[in-house]
This record gives sequence, C-alpha cells and structure tokens, in this order.
Amino acid sequence: MKENILKLAALVLTSLVLHLRADSAQNPIIHADVPDMAMIRVDDTYYMSSTTMHMSPHVPIMKSKDLVNWQLIGYACDTLGDNDALTLQNGKNAYGAGSWASSLRYHDGVFYVTMSSSTTGKTYVCRTKDIEKGPWTVNSFSPSLHDNSLVFDDDGRVYMVNSGGDIRLTELTADVTGIKPDGFNQVIITNAGAVAGPNVGLNAEGSQMRKINGKYYLFNITWPRGGMRTVIIHRADNITGPYEGRVGLMDKGVAQGGLIDTPQGDWYAYLFQDHGAVGRIPYLVPVKWEDGWPVLGENGKVPDNLNLPASKGLIPGIVASDEFDRRPGDPALPLVWQWNHNPDNKVWSVTQRPGFLRMTTGRVDTDFVSARNTLTQRTFGPECSGATAIDISNLKDGDFAGLGLLQKNYGLVGVKSDGGTNFIVMVSAASSSLAEVERVPLTQTNVFLKAECDFKNRADKAHFFYSLDGKSWNPIGSQLKMSYTLPHFMGYRFGLFNFATKAPGGYADFDYFRVADKIQ
Repeated sequence: MKENILKLAALVLTSLVLHLRADSAQNPIIHADVPDMAMIRVDDTYYMSSTTMHMSPHVPIMKSKDLVNWQLIGYACDTLGDNDALTLQNGKNAYGAGSWASSLRYHDGVFYVTMSSSTTGKTYVCRTKDIEKGPWTVNSFSPSLHDNSLVFDDDGRVYMVNSGGDIRLTELTADVTGIKPDGFNQVIITNAGAVAGPNVGLNAEGSQMRKINGKYYLFNITWPRGGMRTVIIHRADNITGPYEGRVGLMDKGVAQGGLIDTPQGDWYAYLFQDHGAVGRIPYLVPVKWEDGWPVLGENGKVPDNLNLPASKGLIPGIVASDEFDRRPGDPALPLVWQWNHNPDNKVWSVTQRPGFLRMTTGRVDTDFVSARNTLTQRTFGPECSGATAIDISNLKDGDFAGLGLLQKNYGLVGVKSDGGTNFIVMVSAASSSLAEVERVPLTQTNVFLKAECDFKNRADKAHFFYSLDGKSWNPIGSQLKMSYTLPHFMGYRFGLFNFATKAPGGYADFDYFRVADKIQ
C-alpha cells in the first residue's frame, strides 16, 4: 500500500513538473535571428533593439510585457545613407555591414537608439519621445564608434563606451549630437578579454553598460581560442575606472548582452547564441546578486526553463503572413518586412493592383544577391515554411521572379522567362558554384511556390516546392544545406524577388506570402 502511495505521489509530482514547464518560458526565448540585443524597461513595459545590418529599414524595435512575447513596433532609422554599397550598385554591397550593434536608452522623457556603421564610417543617434509611434529624428557624426553603449551619467555628462579589445570611453556633447571637443576620450580597460584567460581569440566587444546601486557594470563578449563565446563583466565605482573584471558566463556559447530587471525585483541577463543557419537567437539567463556582482545562470549553467510566462509563438509578433490587402490608412508594408539593402521605391507597389505586391524590374542584374528590391522577413525555428502565389503574365524575357532563402549560400524557387517560354526552376548556391538544379516547363500564368526550413537539432536543411493549383505540392530541385556565413552575418531570410537579366520593365504580381511553424 505504502509503495503504491509513493508511486502515485511520484506520478503527481512528475505531472506537476511537466505542467509547470509547459506553462513557463523556454530558452531560447526567440528562435529566430535577433542578435546584439539592447534592452530597457520603462515602468512595466520592456523595449528591445537589435541588429539587422544590410536590411532596410534599420534597427528594429520590439516591445514586451513579460520578457518572452515580443512584438515589432517600429524601426529607429529608415536608411543610413545612399551610397553604392547601401544601394547594391556598381558591384558594391553592405552584406555583413550596414548598421551594427545598437544601444537603447530612455532619459528625461526621450528614447535614444545609437549604433555604428562601418559602411558609412559614422555613428548614429536616433531619438523620439514616442517609441511606438515616432517620429524619429536621426543625426550622425564621425567616426564610427564600434559597438557603442550610450550612458547618461548622474552629473549630466554623456558618454559612449565603445571599441573592441581596449575598451574606450568617449564623451559626447550634452545634446548627444557629436563628440565633445576636449571631452574625456580614453581607454578605460586595456585588453578587456584578458579576464577570460591569456588565449584570446575574439577581443572583447559588444559593450552594454548600466549603473546599478552606484556602481558601473560593463558587459562584453570575448571568445578564447578553443573555447566558446564568453560573457565578461567589469565594474567600477567611477565611470572612468579603475575597473575590475571577471568571467560572467561560459556555457553553450550564450553571450553578448546586458542586464534587465522586472518590476518585481527579479534580474535577468539578455544574451544570444550562435545557432547555425537560423542565426543568432536570444536567451534569458536568471541573475542573482552576490557581493555586488551579478551571478549568471543556475550553477553557472543556462537553464532550459524560466520562471516567466510561456511563449505564444513568433507569429505574428516577429514574423507574419501578408495577403497584401490594404485598407485606407494602412502602411504599405507591415513591420515584419525589410528590404535587402535600400530599396528603389519607384518599382514596387501594393496599390497598382489592389491585393497584390507588384515588383517591377528597374535594372539588369546578374544574380539574386546582387539584385535590388528583394523583400525579406526572418526564417525561424525549430521549423518553418513560407509560401507565395505569383502571377507571371508580365515577365519579360530574362526575368526571374520567385521565393528565395537569402544568405551567401542561398536557394531559390521561381519562374524564369527564357526565349518566350516560362520555366519553374530551383537554383542552389550552396556549393562553390551557382547551379540551376532543375527546371520544369510552365504553361499557365499563375504558380504557387513554397520553401520549408528544418532547423531542428541544427539540421539546417531546406526544400523547395511548386504547385499548379495551390493544393498539390511537387518537390523541385535538391535539398539546400543551409549554412551561416560571415560575409552575410545573418540568419537565412525568406525573400520575394523579381530581377531582370536582359532588360528592365517586366513585373510580377505576388498574391500573398504565408508563413507557418510546421513543415510537411
């Protein structure tokens, strides 16, 4: 009898644990490419900025009430400029560059987002009184202060912590429009990564600074050779130093970020992990305070489960379907969309044919990654699919329109117009050479296309499909082995495209784009 009672108690306890896990947050918090996060809390609302580099508009802003479920609410900056690299012209591009890690602050009723750009050689300061509705004003100055963290000190002085390896403190003007002449501008920590050991691979970078209980806490990332991405923390009583440092976390390669507290007094570190082809994905790590130091993790480990509300999924807060139906007053494109580099706004429309996205070719291009006006949004894990329907009646000879998975080693499914005949084709750039893997003649003017991504256990596999009726799907081409490459420095993205290889002026009409968190 006693043995049966114990078994019953064990079953009840197991059931309660499983229920708790099902109703609580899981790491990763967002299984999609949201790297270099900066985060603040204003009353009971959290705001987060992130990096999307060569995408336009720049620096997505998200909000949450629980640190787990996030919703895109805007962008800090439409464009960094109009040079050849940002507009994919004259053989130049901004892949892996554009805007880099941002800082997010709220001070005296104003929200600030700052970031640097190696593409323009400038530092950008974006500000608004209404982070959810804008408008944003943007000013910039030289040089580019790498991975900067904006600090409003208690004495009214303003700084940016910046640079890599040797961490520098640069004083700004009181109005945050430039570097203060004759202001403080010195290295405050020499070889910051040395606290993780002498065998430094990646120098310390990714600064995020906060002042807590009178002390300055600086988070950085470093990467010892033969090791993993590592969180390092320095603290000081004065912003100019001296600083003492230690390793904050070395587990699962989860690193780079800072600290956030809840209204209830709980603390977390927001960090990310390199997670293969899906990109760099956010984690939350519980923090306790001991002897004035933030102690990250549970016994130094990143937990799978968190004492926070469960995720409701990334649809539609981070990714979303789009039927391209627009009511009066609607924005032309929902926030989930970003262009690959600066778009040419003269050659796309959601009004020329109501209910459709019309993409017209404005110039001649040689391939997918050099073509302008690819409209993108994130892929996401553990698995996902994206599907579209296209009217290709008005393609010109040499045009290629369809659905892609964008990275250096990309894959495409689409319709090519070749010598008066249309073909459904699958193209792969997964190997060292671009290859058209398969082509199927197309005799009708409408076609349905789909790409499926499997990121489970870092499988990083994609398959492409077409349909003639939107119901029965046919595989085409070969499996795409997706890989995260540094030239693009970004997780794979779904992309709608149409580019000309012979003469501009043809167009394709996209009826919808639909995402799902399951694959066949």
